[in-house]
Parts: sequence; C-alpha cells; structure tokens
Amino acid sequence: MLKNTEQRYGSLSIGLHWLTLLLMIAVYALMEFRDIFPKGSVGRDLMKEFHFMVGLLILALVVVRLLVRASSPSPRIVPELSPLMLKLAKLAHLALYGFLILTPLLGWLLLSAGGKPIPFFGLELPALIAPNDGLKGTIKELHETLANIGYALIALHAAASIYHHHVLKDNTLTNMLPERRS
Repeated sequence: MLKNTEQRYGSLSIGLHWLTLLLMIAVYALMEFRDIFPKGSVGRDLMKEFHFMVGLLILALVVVRLLVRASSPSPRIVPELSPLMLKLAKLAHLALYGFLILTPLLGWLLLSAGGKPIPFFGLELPALIAPNDGLKGTIKELHETLANIGYALIALHAAASIYHHHVLKDNTLTNMLPERRS
C-alpha cells in the first residue's frame, strides 16, 4: 500500500523516511570526512559540492514528506500514548522537521551570501540573497550550530523509537518498518 492508513504508514512515507536517513548519513559523512583532502583540492571541493547537493535534496524530500503527511492520516499508536507523551512526540517531530528545513536553507543562504554557485545535480539554483560577506559568517555559524544540534535530534529520535518498541511496547517503530511478506 502506497498511502498511509490509520493502521500503518504506507510505502511512500516509509521509503521517504529511510531515504532521508540515508541522505542525512551521506551529508554528515561528506562534511566530516572532507578533511581527508587538503584545502583547495579537487577531492575536498567535490565533497563540499556533494554536501550542498545532498542537503538540498533533503530539503526537497522534506517538502514531499510534509505534503504526504498533510494529505494522509498518521497511524494510530497502539497502545495509546499519554497526553504528555503525545505532546513530547509532536514537539520532537516539529524540531526534526525544523532542523531538516532550516539547515539546508541556511546552507543555500550561505552559498548565496558568499556569491558562490548553488549546484543541484547539473542545475544551478538561484541565489536567495545578494553576496554579503558580513552576513556570511553569521549564516555559517548558524548552519554549523544547527548541524551539530542535528546529531542530538537524530540520536533522540532513534532512542525514542527504541524506547517505544522495547519499553512502551507500542507499534510506533513497527509502523515505520517495511511490511514483512509471509
């Protein structure tokens, strides 16, 4: 089933969720391992360029994810969560989506402020703002700070799914796993 139902997530939501995770691993790996190449080298520049493109791809996927989420139901959690747990879950998802939107947007703004091209798999996206060296440093700091916060958000999300599965024994995690065929 492609679409979500009240019983479980559809294959589209599941696929987008796990694809986002794989792209997040890639975007972080590209930045963390760029130092294996010297500054100004072709290898380092390629890693940075792919970091930009994968980050923008994540932004595009998040837009699709939000459209899917708005147009179909979310599965019921069984057994039901307490009102406090529901509020915490909503806050955590809001933080994750904010992170997944703001971080790539800040990257796009950073390239724009630096007067650099914005590559996207053979296309060049338009600058969001005019070059501005004064603003560039602030945007870079915000982008890097949010990226560092992302590690904690991703860890919290993973820990929460394990908590739901092993402690609360609800269907939160299993709803996001591909259906097993018998």
